[in-house]
Amino acid sequence: MNKFHGTGVALVTPFNADGTVDYDGLRKLINHLIEGEVEYLVSLGTTGEASTLNKEEKKKIWEFTAEVNNGRLPLVAGIGGNDTAEVVNSIKTFDVDGYDAILSASPYYNKPTQEGIYQHYKAISENSSLPIFIYNVPGRTASNISPETTCRLATDFKNIIGTKEASGSFDQFNQIMRDKPSDFLLISGDDPIAMPMISIGAVGVISVIGNALPKQLSDLIRLSLKGEFATALPKHLSLIEFTRMMFAEGNPAGVKAALKHLGVCDDHVRLPLVKVSEELRKAIIAETNTISS
Repeated sequence: MNKFHGTGVALVTPFNADGTVDYDGLRKLINHLIEGEVEYLVSLGTTGEASTLNKEEKKKIWEFTAEVNNGRLPLVAGIGGNDTAEVVNSIKTFDVDGYDAILSASPYYNKPTQEGIYQHYKAISENSSLPIFIYNVPGRTASNISPETTCRLATDFKNIIGTKEASGSFDQFNQIMRDKPSDFLLISGDDPIAMPMISIGAVGVISVIGNALPKQLSDLIRLSLKGEFATALPKHLSLIEFTRMMFAEGNPAGVKAALKHLGVCDDHVRLPLVKVSEELRKAIIAETNTISS
């Protein structure tokens, strides 16, 4: 099986009460996920609050994650932004030791045209020594990567090996599956639709909820990839309410509340994010207990 088939988890970045990075918590999280039998890890994606980390912090987190992982699972680094030249420079200077690929979100805020998005990823492709995953998340970037642009990139650049699709559009997923090269990977960027996406050919998920429930989610994804949807469906349905809670007051505040309850790491986030409300925290604890029992 391809190393990126199955469950990837977009790691949260644990923080101490004073806002510094909690490396002990990060170590516990990485081991928690490996013990939960996920297939690969993604360091400093959106869930990792990368936008609030400076260059030195990112560098140290990437190095620490590779050290703790110690080759046990494939590692993906999240390197994106809305300044193409800066993203290219970050990729060219990135220490690839211990890493297997780069996940790069489409430029946010600028709202580039499809040609601008194509040229952005072209520049990344031409300057990366690692394979690249496109990340389409229009709810955050305010622009969508069209299926035509995705498949054009997949065809033109062999080191662009897949896309994390978080558009929520099955019309878009269908077009990508129909028109992409056979070896190009479609990966769900949304936990609640991972199973139905797999039914049309997606190869797995890059997950948020997997931080807290790696075993439950990875079991569901493996069953789905085997085509055992009747067995997978009850597992899928059992996670719906938990998943809804994870995003009710923003990501990663929800999943950090669950991780604190599980004793993996604390629930501190960096402004402008804040912790979940007390009411939601209690609901998350109750639902976590129900699923984990």
